[in-house]
Amino acid sequence: METINNTQLNITHVTTPEDLAVTALDMFISSANKAIQAKGTFDVAISGGHTPTRFFELLGGTAKAGKIQWDHVQLFWVDERCVRPDDQASNYRLAAETFLGKVPVPEGNVHRVPGECSDYAQAVREYADTLRRVFNLAPGQVPEFDLMVLGMGPDGHVGSLFPDSYARFDTEALVSAVYFTDGDYSRITLTHPVLRAASQLVILVSGPEKADILRDVMQSELDEVKYPVHTLWPVLDKVTWVVDSEAGKYI
Repeated sequence: METINNTQLNITHVTTPEDLAVTALDMFISSANKAIQAKGTFDVAISGGHTPTRFFELLGGTAKAGKIQWDHVQLFWVDERCVRPDDQASNYRLAAETFLGKVPVPEGNVHRVPGECSDYAQAVREYADTLRRVFNLAPGQVPEFDLMVLGMGPDGHVGSLFPDSYARFDTEALVSAVYFTDGDYSRITLTHPVLRAASQLVILVSGPEKADILRDVMQSELDEVKYPVHTLWPVLDKVTWVVDSEAGKYI
């Protein structure tokens, strides 16, 4: 634990992006083994973006990852752009190309967000219904993921909980739509109550372009509007930051 601005933070410092990917892989495998041994299934949600790409490649191409009991893995996405699954911008496509096609996870255990649905409200309902079915949720219950692997954007967002979106205020739903009209992709995202309910959250932060925002997030007063990642501060005991030397040069 490190104390920054009177806040206790679990930070794993690594040197290179490759070290970050290997560390993420080891944490994924450890979490999977623990969950499968305890309850017979590993419920995990992953994100997209550039940072986890090498981690995904290791998932699909290392002997260690091959020992995961993939038939016991239930795979979800934290968020998705509203695009077809074969679109270059799709988080699902990134996972499919880097590891899904190389590991024996059953097709029925892969729960992608229906980002191609032109009716975003319908996409939200479908993904929420999938969560309720797989987790066997009663009304009002929130799914408890064993692990979420997140990144953090240059504006301090996690998932698709952006500073300027309604989704960060959505406390009742499991899934929310994020609408953009400025040319960016609209998105579907898990809400912050779902993120907070996870047993373990790993935030991967890599590269010099993340150094300023990481410093600001960790050293600023709590402000969930300005820095949506601050929504995780009530559950910081469950959050591990994996930070390479370039991203962490100010902390």
